[in-house]
Amino acid sequence: MSVIGDNPRGSAIERPEFECELVASGAIGDVQRPLSFVERVFQSEAVQRLNIIIALIVGWQLYAWWLNDPLLFPTFTETVRVFWSDLRSGLLLNRTITSLQTLALGYACGLAIAAAFTTFAVASRIGTRVLSTLTAMFNPLPAIALLPMALIWFGLGTPSLVFVIIHSVLWAVALNTLSGFRAVPETLRMSGRNVGLKGARYVALILIPAAFPSILSGLKIGWAFAWRTLVAAELVFGVSSRSGGIGWYIFEARNDLDTARVFSGLLMVIVIGLVVESVIFRAIESRTVSAWGMER
Repeated sequence: MSVIGDNPRGSAIERPEFECELVASGAIGDVQRPLSFVERVFQSEAVQRLNIIIALIVGWQLYAWWLNDPLLFPTFTETVRVFWSDLRSGLLLNRTITSLQTLALGYACGLAIAAAFTTFAVASRIGTRVLSTLTAMFNPLPAIALLPMALIWFGLGTPSLVFVIIHSVLWAVALNTLSGFRAVPETLRMSGRNVGLKGARYVALILIPAAFPSILSGLKIGWAFAWRTLVAAELVFGVSSRSGGIGWYIFEARNDLDTARVFSGLLMVIVIGLVVESVIFRAIESRTVSAWGMER
């Protein structure tokens, strides 16, 4: 049978017949094919990260061999040998523990102050303006620039280090948390009020879960800022006060022109960063935003 349609010029045209035959579902093929063991392994995020790290290590080793100057750029194998030797002797381990203790103290204080600022900002308009103004003023200010003032105010030692760590953590966490609270949908807020949630229960059951992706991002950024600020600060305060941290370990090795030991200290900084990001924060993320279906 032919279908008659209208021609734009006004005359009728005859359209050819079009028949669509049904195809058996078995001829279509697999809509979703289960992955093989090899495909699952190579598509794993952990395996992909490991492959990237292995590629960087191979590139490091090859470049060091090509340069052939241990004073300028030691090989990966020599760095690992020094790393393991200082780890077994306790030197590198003790310096790392000293740094992590200071970091934990400063990070916790920074989070507490950020929580107080954010609570004040959420509770009132003036609080929002105060936090926005302070963030705009102090967030761009490098923590390393406050080292001279910290030295004058708090003297040598841990209090000065804690002060600059708090500065690194405070503004990043507070800004991301406030942005997360502002992004909570109004319908979700109204739902919480309709069921009678008020005060702390309203914040704990509605605002914090809804804003937790932004809060977690702030925690990650604050951690990264705090860790690198601590290492940089120890390079300065370690010179003055002879305090032992990972930064002082690197500074001593640099003074002795022991480049392999310098790289060993940098390797420890990288390893701790990978562990915190891939283990601690990943565990928090999998049990919160991933479990709640808030990210892909």
